[in-house]
Amino acid sequence: MTAGTGQPADVQMPFTSHLGELRSRLVKSVLAIAVAFFGCYYFVDAIFAFIAAPLRQIKIPGLTLIGTAVTEAFFTKMKLGFIAALIVALPVLLWQGWQFVAPGLYDHEKRYTRSFVCAGSIFFAAGAAFCYVILVQQGLSFLLHRYEVIGVKPMLQVGEYLSTVSRMVLVTGALFELPVIAFFTARVGLIDHRFLIRHSRYALIAMALLAAVLTPPDLISQILLMVPLLLLYLLSIAVAYLARFRMHRRERAAE
Repeated sequence: MTAGTGQPADVQMPFTSHLGELRSRLVKSVLAIAVAFFGCYYFVDAIFAFIAAPLRQIKIPGLTLIGTAVTEAFFTKMKLGFIAALIVALPVLLWQGWQFVAPGLYDHEKRYTRSFVCAGSIFFAAGAAFCYVILVQQGLSFLLHRYEVIGVKPMLQVGEYLSTVSRMVLVTGALFELPVIAFFTARVGLIDHRFLIRHSRYALIAMALLAAVLTPPDLISQILLMVPLLLLYLLSIAVAYLARFRMHRRERAAE
């Protein structure tokens, strides 16, 4: 990693400096999560009601959430507060991540810090909202109505329900970051649109596997996730092309 002064610096940072910078960014990220946790824990009951709302809207006789351990309610609230803190602190985490790699960038590339943080936060929120509104509700409805078919009253363990929903929300939010990552990796010259097009068949297989893992075993839910993932990949190709085009135009203008 080199210091950005408009051109790559000739003197590289020593390895110990990289470790010190990484430690500083990690400490700041942990502090941001800790502060967000205390704020989120104050509203954890309202957050839990929001997470449980899709389940309560399903009209199945006997459907209820249960606890099977003395400490389950306490640790469920702690886990939910931590997950909410990760989402709330995401802009700070993205900022710290970008600042860690910034010394190796050109000066004009460092100006994308705010754009990276804003775009990353917006796309993650869009992915989390999509998962909550579409995947969670559709998936829960499909899976839990299987109990009706066999005449069994479903009673869900609260910890397991929270883990399933939170995992889906976090992973889907991360997947929606694909265009943001594509733009900035193309902007710094790591990939281009040709790279994404060349590897599109592997990306399609990966998307199909992710859709199969993250959604219930029914074709509709898998398609509901596959379609936006495919659109995001196409968008990634477009933004990678735009990023490289702007970089080449800047280089021609400099010449």
